[in-house]
Amino acid sequence: MAKRILITGGTGFIGKELCPRLLERGDQLTVLSRQPVESVRALCGRVEAVNNLESLRSGPGFDAVINLAGEGIADKRWSASRKQDLRDSRILLTAKLVEIIKTWEESPTVLVSGSAVGFYGDQGASPVTENTAPHDEFTHRLCSDWEKAAMELEDGNTRVCLSRTGVVAGPGGGFLQRMLLPFRLGLGGRLGSGKQYMPWIHRTDVVNALIWMVDTESARGPYNVVSPNPVTNAEFTRTLGRVLHRPTPFPAPAPVLKLALGEMSRLLLTGQNARPAKLTEEGFGFRFEDLEAALEDSVGAR
Repeated sequence: MAKRILITGGTGFIGKELCPRLLERGDQLTVLSRQPVESVRALCGRVEAVNNLESLRSGPGFDAVINLAGEGIADKRWSASRKQDLRDSRILLTAKLVEIIKTWEESPTVLVSGSAVGFYGDQGASPVTENTAPHDEFTHRLCSDWEKAAMELEDGNTRVCLSRTGVVAGPGGGFLQRMLLPFRLGLGGRLGSGKQYMPWIHRTDVVNALIWMVDTESARGPYNVVSPNPVTNAEFTRTLGRVLHRPTPFPAPAPVLKLALGEMSRLLLTGQNARPAKLTEEGFGFRFEDLEAALEDSVGAR
């Protein structure tokens, strides 16, 4: 049965694939965005666009809500003001969204809300599942507070799923787009020691997982939305070089990254050996389990 779905962050890297997929199956979409209506429809398809949550207050409501809003965590160096912007764009918006939802005539059956494997902080090489205790640092506090804001909606009428997403690869954007030029020029290389894990996932599998959470009535709580085959940064580097048929001889030393990026360098120099334990146990199937196939699809090398 077609669903009425509200999406925040629908014009982002994930939303641009999610919206057309939902429209194809007949769902009716409303996308919250600050962009002009024409721009939203150009990116997302035949959707209703709204630019203010307040316009949805005391309305009839939606069958499901997918909350993907949030400024890019690696877009700018982490100054105190930048950290606050990252928190506000996730936590304050989610809290406001939940408050608005509670005014609707009917509650949604599900809220799928974004998060990230940064919830766990630096975990070294140890396998990380949804039950792993987090390491207390900025990314953990950011994701934890973000998730708590979403969980305020969970009750007998609405289940809440939390998408702890890894590093997303896919065509035409995301983190991979920033890496392609130096790698194509033969200037790529591992970051720091290269031993830190990169919990990657292809965008198609992120979209499939989000739709699965919407449709699966038993789904609730946090899910590691990552490939079942995580790799180290060194392995990722070698694979990308192989896909692009380029050498990867130029490592970026940790001290240089720390000097250039400050605290934000932890995004590159630490990681999580994250596993999609709950998704796998509950029957979700991945399209891209192999990194090389995922990168070939992402850079058009197939």
